[in-house]
Amino acid sequence: MAGLAAAFGSGAMTNSIAELEHTELILAIGTNTTENHPVASAYVKRAVRSQAAKLIVIDPREITLTRYADLWLRQNPGTDVALINGLMHVIIAENLYDKDYVATRTEGFDDLKKAVKKYTPQEMEKITGVKASDLEAAARMYAKAGRAAILYSMGITQHISGTDNVKSVANLAMLCGNVGIEGGGVNPLRGQNNVQGACDMGALPDVFPAYQKVSNDELREKFARAWNATLPTKPGLTVVEMMHAATEGTIKGMYIMGENPLLSDPDLAHVETALQKLDFLVVQDIFLTETAKRAHVVLPSACFAEKDGTFTNTERRVQRVRTVVSAPGLAKPDWEIIRELANRLGYPMNYTSPAEIMEEIRTLTPSYGGITYERIEKEGIQWPCPDTSHPGTTFMHRDKFTRGLGLFHAIDYRPPAEIPDREYPFLLTTGRVLYHYHTGTMTRLSPGTTERCPESLVEINPEDAKKLGIENGGIVTVTSRRGTVTAKAAVTDRSPRGTIFMNFHFREAAVNLLTNPALDHVAKIPEYKVCAVKVEPA
Repeated sequence: MAGLAAAFGSGAMTNSIAELEHTELILAIGTNTTENHPVASAYVKRAVRSQAAKLIVIDPREITLTRYADLWLRQNPGTDVALINGLMHVIIAENLYDKDYVATRTEGFDDLKKAVKKYTPQEMEKITGVKASDLEAAARMYAKAGRAAILYSMGITQHISGTDNVKSVANLAMLCGNVGIEGGGVNPLRGQNNVQGACDMGALPDVFPAYQKVSNDELREKFARAWNATLPTKPGLTVVEMMHAATEGTIKGMYIMGENPLLSDPDLAHVETALQKLDFLVVQDIFLTETAKRAHVVLPSACFAEKDGTFTNTERRVQRVRTVVSAPGLAKPDWEIIRELANRLGYPMNYTSPAEIMEEIRTLTPSYGGITYERIEKEGIQWPCPDTSHPGTTFMHRDKFTRGLGLFHAIDYRPPAEIPDREYPFLLTTGRVLYHYHTGTMTRLSPGTTERCPESLVEINPEDAKKLGIENGGIVTVTSRRGTVTAKAAVTDRSPRGTIFMNFHFREAAVNLLTNPALDHVAKIPEYKVCAVKVEPA
């Protein structure tokens, strides 16, 4: 998260997945870990079952992880800042925070203390829906643990307050001295297999590789010399901003690689309008996705098993990827396609292999400086790894933060961009299911996963269903201010009253026709997790 760059560098996991088995407490907030990150969830479940670790789950839905939890806080969607501030209020009021750590490793504590003073458990019960006694119990459990790890995912970030949510999580961890220790940390679980690597390599609008700012003259000159090119001085646009610019006509062409915005972006009607207005659309992908079908040119690329290279996983581990099968037809690895396109456009790229590209990465990316193909031949290395004598970093910020002292942020709660009203009385939240991945580009072509989960469902609480005359398996329509979708109802207690849940894997019930493109003010992430809708039997 950009908002945490000063203290945490990159938004990466500060610690390692294996450490989850050797901690005293795990706090999982905004992460449906068993369905979105099943490998990581195995460590969590083993920690609880075999190592007697305590588990606190904070989530509006009754996800599978709640079965393992010592305490489940079922907050109202979009109230995470209020809830975390309530936890910190209790910890500070009862003198449970780590005073030595706060004094020696952090700054801004007085501002934080002042900010959370009004967030009493009783007041937070009114906002979050969590009982004051449960909030107090969770605060005491977390603060009294010798080592405690926080896990979060897109349930925290995909809000207009996403940056505030992440800063609040960091506040809580630092308050109790849980950053810079084994088995602790602030640990975002990445949503796809190489999201961490893509961000590390500068696939963000405001940074070069290793989060080196585009706006920094010295850093920009370093890359300009290496690439023999004049580089922009200002940050680019984020995905939703690009779609606005295309609609307005300021972006005329778009090159989309390994992404399917016609299912994954919010407010799909607007996305479709934006793409139709483009003079030229290129899509580079492994299958003919919904977006690729609209392209003027499709560049067929090789999948993960058809190319050499590296992926960087959620715990910052750089790992080798090797060709297992040949790519079909004219498909090529992404780097080859980009190289050939650059050469045809008049910018010479002479790379001959992924290994050669990795050597350039090492010279320009300090955190990757000691990572070579030879060193990761059999086992990956976690960055930061500044030189070839360095073993890699299992957990970060052992002695100090990147900025020196960790900075507490005094943050106030802001409600979501849309809240229920008479016309749209329900909250819609979205996510994934275990059997499908992202927009289903790969998993919906597999008979096994399709058999296990053949369609999208509208998950609705039994009390709400009864009032609306909706039966389990009945067809319903869900309407927001942006669109309408139709799907079968799944009447279940997993969703709380007043909230419905849908996954975004199915084009037949494209939930992102409904979602709100309102953006976080810093990271520019859309508010996928909360929007106002009405539900009716069809």
